[in-house]
Amino acid sequence: MRILLVGAGGVGSAAVAIAARRSFFELMVVADHDPERAVRAVAGHGDRFVAGTVDAGSADAVAALCRAHGITHVLNAVDPRFVMPIFDGAFAAGADYLDMAMSLSHPHPTRPYAETGVKLGDDQFAVADRWSAAGRLALCGIGVEPGLSDVFARYAADELFAEIDEIGVRDGADLTVDGYAFAPSFSIWTTIEECLNPPVVWEAGRGWFTTPPFSEPEVFDFPAGIGPVECVNVEHEEVLLIPRWVRARRVTFKYGLGNEFIEVLRTLRKLGLDSVAPVQVGDVSVSPRDVVAACLPDPATLGDRMRGRTCAGTYVTGTGVDGRPRKVYLYHVVDNEWSMREYGHQAVVWQTAVNPVVALELLAGGAWSGTGVLGPEALPPRPFLDLLIAYGTPWHLQDR
Repeated sequence: MRILLVGAGGVGSAAVAIAARRSFFELMVVADHDPERAVRAVAGHGDRFVAGTVDAGSADAVAALCRAHGITHVLNAVDPRFVMPIFDGAFAAGADYLDMAMSLSHPHPTRPYAETGVKLGDDQFAVADRWSAAGRLALCGIGVEPGLSDVFARYAADELFAEIDEIGVRDGADLTVDGYAFAPSFSIWTTIEECLNPPVVWEAGRGWFTTPPFSEPEVFDFPAGIGPVECVNVEHEEVLLIPRWVRARRVTFKYGLGNEFIEVLRTLRKLGLDSVAPVQVGDVSVSPRDVVAACLPDPATLGDRMRGRTCAGTYVTGTGVDGRPRKVYLYHVVDNEWSMREYGHQAVVWQTAVNPVVALELLAGGAWSGTGVLGPEALPPRPFLDLLIAYGTPWHLQDR
């Protein structure tokens, strides 16, 4: 296996550190628009890693880099605005493709808080037949959420439940960052996109529909000492992926943002600072959202200042295989102190990065295989969950 990793930011750099301990691949080319960042990401990890430069917005550039290095698999670790050129570039070069976020959505033009417009991943699913006909695999949404959360959903359906009422992905943390009043632990560009877009819900008999941002608040009690956190509806890929392969009456995604974070996002929306459309400032044309991102600290640099844990999981309710009502929370927790000590990367980016590396190893060994555009829940869950434990980061099941 010869891998092109596009993006040497927080998640990409963490993926390098994780993959360096595994032997399943021959070469990993780590490419970024900033050559110095790519060099830093591969430094000290051995001669299987090569730094490169690439324009992630150019399918031709991605394809050319793939051909130059004989790449078999492309791992996309950049913002979702670059999904389609990297996806198309991988296809053009005859490589398989993995990402952690799917192609962007576009709200319904007249009823954004009731009906879907272009959904997350629609642009990729539109060409699924082309990938299948070519015998190529695009494994989409294989981070932690989406990704591990989808694997949990499939595992619950296969082994724990006879019928499922609701699959609800629930994400929460007790992370703090010393010295900053506001410092997101993940890409603010992506956070704005998913939190301010209309959230999507799926229901049997109704299909996909939308609600206003931050709707349906609920207090969810997270394990590992995190405790109760208010969670709200957020647009996320799981709701678009899980119903395609797993039977359930309802699928939701709720994120534990907290009141302060929600108010900051609402203020950005009121001021137009969430916009990606360029505005003219003197002689410079710049996107307001890019300005916000530039004013905040790089999440990859926050590890030494972060304290606490992050929890990603899937809450499933329904009828168990024994015919009795059942509620379970399948989850994965990463403590920032542990991830910094063991890998030198903060908890949120490390938790995201470990899952595509596990998936690549399963593909290399043949435990996972397929063609077309697939989500993680399209593949058998047990090999993934077993290998995750072998990576030294166990998952858990809590009956509620």
